[in-house]
Amino acid sequence: MKNIYFLLSGIIALSLTSCGTSGYVNLNYPQEPLVILPDNVSNVVLVNRSLTKDEDKNAETMEAITTGEVMGSDRIASDEAMKGVYDGIQNKSHIQIIMPDTLRLYGTGTRLTPELLPWEKVTEICEKSNADVLLVLENFDSNSDLIRSAVVDQVNAVITTGKPSARIPTGARVNVRSYWRLYDPYTKTIIDQFQQTHYMNFDLVNGVAPINALGETAYAAGFDYINRFLPSYYRVKRDMYKKGKGRDKDLFGAGWRSAEVAKWNDAIAVWKRIVDENPRSKSAGRAAHNIAVSYEVLGDTDLALQWAQRAYRDYGDKESRDYAKILLRRQRVEG
Repeated sequence: MKNIYFLLSGIIALSLTSCGTSGYVNLNYPQEPLVILPDNVSNVVLVNRSLTKDEDKNAETMEAITTGEVMGSDRIASDEAMKGVYDGIQNKSHIQIIMPDTLRLYGTGTRLTPELLPWEKVTEICEKSNADVLLVLENFDSNSDLIRSAVVDQVNAVITTGKPSARIPTGARVNVRSYWRLYDPYTKTIIDQFQQTHYMNFDLVNGVAPINALGETAYAAGFDYINRFLPSYYRVKRDMYKKGKGRDKDLFGAGWRSAEVAKWNDAIAVWKRIVDENPRSKSAGRAAHNIAVSYEVLGDTDLALQWAQRAYRDYGDKESRDYAKILLRRQRVEG
C-alpha cells in the first residue's frame, strides 16, 4: 500500500538555485497519509446516513429555525460533501469510490452521532456494491454565523443605545460539521472515524450570502476529509555541485545547465561521462553526487542511493555520505 502512495512522489514541484560553486534543488518530499488503508482495499462504497425519516421532520424544522439554516438545505449539502469525497481522490490513488444511486440510510439528522451500523448490514452493502469497505457520512449539520451575529449586534445596540443598529453585515461564515466512519466488514473493525468541522467565509451581496455558499462549504469539507487517505508533502532541499574542477569544468557546467531547465536525463548523461572518462578527478565525486540527486528528482530512490554511496565510497565526497543516510531513511519510510 505504501509503495502505491509513494509513487506519487514522482510528481515533483521543484526549483533549482545556484550560488557560486554550489546549488540546490527543492523538491516535495512525501509523508505517509494520516490513515493507511489495508492492502486488500481498492473499492470503497460511499453512503449518506445523515438523512432523517419523514417522522423526524418536525424536530429537524425546529433545529433549522434555531441555527439559521434554510429548510432542507442540509439534505442537499450533504450530497455535496459526498461529491467532494469522490472528486478528492479521483486520479490520485488506486482507490475507487462507488456511489450507489439509490442507497440511502437514515440517521439522526442532527449533530448527534448514530450508533454503529450492524455488521450484517455493512457486509450486505459491500457485497451488493462489490466493495471492500464502507464509508459512511454518519451525520451532517450546517450553521451560518450571519443570522447569529446580526441578532447579537441588534441586541447590543438596543442595550447600549436604546435603538436598533443600522449596520449591515458584509460577510458570513458558513460551517458544516460532519462525522465519518469507515467500516471494514472483513475484520469487523472501524478503520477510521473522524469528527470534522469545516469553515468558509463569503462576502454578502445586498446583505445576502451567495446561493451556493453552503454547497461549496460542504463540498470542500468532503474534499478535505478524503485527503486523510492521501500522502502529503513538505519541501526539502538537496545540495548539488554547480562546477567541476580542471579539464571537466566546461563539461560539468553543461550538465548543470541541463538540470536548470529540468533536462535531468541529459544532465545525468553528462555527469556519467565525467565519472567514466576521468574517474580519479575530484569532479567525478561531484558528478556522482549530482547523479544521485537527479535520480531522486526523477523518483528513483534506489538508484539515487546507489550513486550517493558510490560518490562517498569511491570518491570520498562527504556531502554524499550524509545524503546517503537521508536516502536510507526515505527507503524505510516508503517500505
